[in-house]
This record gives sequence, structure tokens and C-alpha cells, in this order.
Amino acid sequence: MTLVFFIALLLLVLVSMAIFRSPAVALMPDVTIKPLRSKANAVINLMGSAGGILILVLGMVFSTSAVKNSMMSYTVYFSVIAGIMVLALALFMWQVREPQFVREMREESHRYGIEEDDDEDQSGGRKLSGAERRSLCLLLASIVLWYMGYNAVTSKYSVYASNILNKDYNLTLIIAQAAAIISYLPVGMVSSKLGRKKTILGGIVMLTTAFFVACFLRESSSDLLMNCMFALAGIGWATINVNSFPMVVEMCRGGNVGKYTGIYYTASMAAQTVTPLLSGYLMDKMGMTALFPYASVFVALAFGTMLFVMHGDNKPTAKHGLEALDVED
Repeated sequence: MTLVFFIALLLLVLVSMAIFRSPAVALMPDVTIKPLRSKANAVINLMGSAGGILILVLGMVFSTSAVKNSMMSYTVYFSVIAGIMVLALALFMWQVREPQFVREMREESHRYGIEEDDDEDQSGGRKLSGAERRSLCLLLASIVLWYMGYNAVTSKYSVYASNILNKDYNLTLIIAQAAAIISYLPVGMVSSKLGRKKTILGGIVMLTTAFFVACFLRESSSDLLMNCMFALAGIGWATINVNSFPMVVEMCRGGNVGKYTGIYYTASMAAQTVTPLLSGYLMDKMGMTALFPYASVFVALAFGTMLFVMHGDNKPTAKHGLEALDVED
């Protein structure tokens, strides 16, 4: 009976997260003009990582990773986290005025000549072209692949760190999160110059490299090398995460932002649902050391699908042919 109650409660928590998460993230493109969406998404991820670090610090305070506390009561720990979430909700309700912010975004878009939110767009009437649909499908496939790799590590790393590396997983994850926090805003600025696609490809290379090197790390490995790889993984993930969501919503118009946000999270959550089971099965069959090779392969595959994404970037397309000869009067 206790197991049934736990599963039901866990389902309620996950559904609740899905209900508030997609609308909360969809608010960003609703109130941000297109050229600034990568930078705005960097701020979103910055705050998310700050929250992640806060939870890891609380884990260290309550010693949740200590073997002696494996059967501890989590009532106080979860109560503190719930209190933080309630305070965040109160701050959101107090300070965020969505209708006003949306109106200001539209005014700025018209002022700077950015096509945004006409009547047809608001009704959700615009359909993607064939080429845009292919790009969206390839982008969603890339999202599934890199989440398959990354989430396998984040969901299994606590066990891996204890059994293979003999390290405190809270500390190493804090290093990765701290590196991500430091890099979020610079990544947003870099993507504005280089384009989202190139920046994501660079992040995939960094994340694949970090996971590949981690395949060979053991308890006797250099702490400096281990920390550097986790920092590189944090930077690589930040580089990917900052730009992937803006690329998805770049293909839609105002009336469809919520729908495309839901599509983005459907892809990412589907991967996060499947990969703990698949990676866990492989670890049971092949040993725990299969974790990082598994993650490396999936993230590397995302590089291949991402190469063929041709839409959703923020970098202007160069003019060709007679268009290049057009000049303003």
C-alpha cells in the first residue's frame, strides 16, 4: 500500500511540474523580442542552475548523500524546498505583469521593424513549410538524443560516484552547475554573434568530449582532471540548453508559443523518461562503467541530426543573386 501511495504521489508531483513548467518557460518568448531570446533563455537557465545548486547545497547541509543517512527522514528537507517554491511563486505573482509585458514586447517589435504577432499569427493560423517541418523534426530528434545522454548521467551519477569514483556526488555536480552558471550569459552573447546552430554544435562537442574522457576516470584518477571534465560538461550543456528552446519557438508565431513549448518539453521529457530505464538496464548487464560510453554515444549522435537543421537560427541569411543588388532609396 505504501508503494502505491508513493507512486501516486510521485505522479502528482510530475504532473504538477508539467502544468507550471511549460507555461512559465513559454512566458519568455511571449515577452521578449526575437533577437534577444537566446540571451533571455540564458537568464532562465541561469536561475534554474542557481536553484539546482541551492538544492545540492541543502543536500550537503542535510547530508543526504551520506551512507549513514540512506534511511533518513526527508520531511524537513522537503519542507524547506516546498517553502522556497512557495516564496518563489509569491514573488512571481507580485512582480510579473504578463499583459503589460506582452504589450511592451509588441511595441518594441514594431518599433524596430521585427515581424511579430499579427492577427493571423495570434490565431495560430500559420503553418510550417515542408523545409521548416523537417528542421523541426531534426531539432526535436537532437533534443531527444542529447537528453538521452545527459539525463542518463544526472539520474545515475549518484550511484556511479559512490561505487566507481568514491566521490561525494553533490560536490562534483555543484562544479558542473557552477560552470554552467558562469557560462550562461556569455553563451547567450556568443550565440547572438555566431548563431544558435553553430553554438549548439560547439556545445555538443564539449559535452561529448567531457563524457568520453569520463569513461576512463576512476577513483585513482586526478581530481583536477575530473573537476575539469565536469566543468566542461556544465559549459557544454549550458551552450546547448540556452539555444535549443529559442530555436524551437523561432519557427512559430505568438499564438503558437505555448504549443511549441509543449512540443519541446514533450521531446525532452520523453527522453528523460526512457533513458534512466535504458541506461540502468545496460549498467545491470554490462556494469556501471557503461554509463559514460552510453551518454557519449547519444550526445555524439545529436551532432549528426543537428547538422541538418536549417531553420530556427537567429543569424540572418545572406542575400544571393539579384537580391544582393537591392539597395534602399
